[in-house]
Amino acid sequence: MSTPAVIMMVVSMVLVWGGLVASILFMRARPQVATEDPDLVPADDVSRRARRGRRGSRPDR
Repeated sequence: MSTPAVIMMVVSMVLVWGGLVASILFMRARPQVATEDPDLVPADDVSRRARRGRRGSRPDR
């Protein structure tokens, strides 16, 4: 392979793998939890919603 081809290959690999690493780091920092699926909601949120449902929809003031 010629030198320009190797340089282009390295640049492409860095771009692809760098994007993968950046997207993994972004998703670890800001995970998206679907609120529709109760299995994915943390337990304290579920209990908080249950308590709020018994008292009514308005929080205490």
